[in-house]
Amino acid sequence: MLGHVSITDTGNDRDARATGLAALAGLVADETRAVCLLALLDGRAWTAGELARHAGVAPSTLSEHLGKLVGGGLLAEERQGRHRYVRLADTRVAQLLEDLAAQVAPRRADRPRTLRAASAGSAMARGRTCYDHLAGRLGIAVTDALTAHGLLSTASEPEGLTGPKGPKGLEEPKGLEGAEGLEGPEGATGGGTGAVAEAGPHASGPTAPASGERATGFLLTDAGLRWFEGSGIALDRATRRPLARACLDWTERRPHLAGAAGAALCRHALDAGWCVRIGSERAVKVTVAGERALAELLGIEARALR
Repeated sequence: MLGHVSITDTGNDRDARATGLAALAGLVADETRAVCLLALLDGRAWTAGELARHAGVAPSTLSEHLGKLVGGGLLAEERQGRHRYVRLADTRVAQLLEDLAAQVAPRRADRPRTLRAASAGSAMARGRTCYDHLAGRLGIAVTDALTAHGLLSTASEPEGLTGPKGPKGLEEPKGLEGAEGLEGPEGATGGGTGAVAEAGPHASGPTAPASGERATGFLLTDAGLRWFEGSGIALDRATRRPLARACLDWTERRPHLAGAAGAALCRHALDAGWCVRIGSERAVKVTVAGERALAELLGIEARALR
């Protein structure tokens, strides 16, 4: 990522880094390019024409902007026939954009002026994808539930030391080993009814972060690893990205779960029909099947997802 911008070069220390940082900032500083980058946080590839209409500019103007973003390493492009598709280069670009967007406080002038815009904004705040993981109130509800049941822990100590303690009165969920064959909502593979109850407040002792995890805001505990496996949610353990990472939610102003675990959970939610995309942006809606699954697996009440 950002190889052309060279933000990690240290050949001439301060000068090289300053030049690269200025170049990177310049790529994001243009409002049309910023609109395109934020749109691509939905994790999908867009055609140049779609982005031009979304940004409200002429195709020729948009093409020039895309050339700069591709050349700067923020976007990757693919061509299929007459169509030119672009997407964010990788997860690190998505993380950079979401972190920057979270620093922008809404202004009074930014409030929606039409009912349609207000509805779209409400849907985005309720639930959306943040590149490849869940965000908004949905993402926060899932993150809070994972934390409350000792499956996710807050990283507060340096790597190599004893991990932070989990919630008091919780222990690792029992009975999830071998639960892969249990049926979840509408045939989706899940951990079965009662998975949360067995991880509930009747046990004692902290949960430990999964071995090898590094401090990234969140740590997936050993119990969390088993929960993902028992719930039929495949984790990519070979990836170089952290299993769990905290991503500051720009609508809730609190961190939600990102990283490989966040991506796996989002992918499973969409594939299993727990969530469906709505509208033309990143908004997602939890289905009835999703409400049932999240209640069974994490004890999340349906009203928190609406």
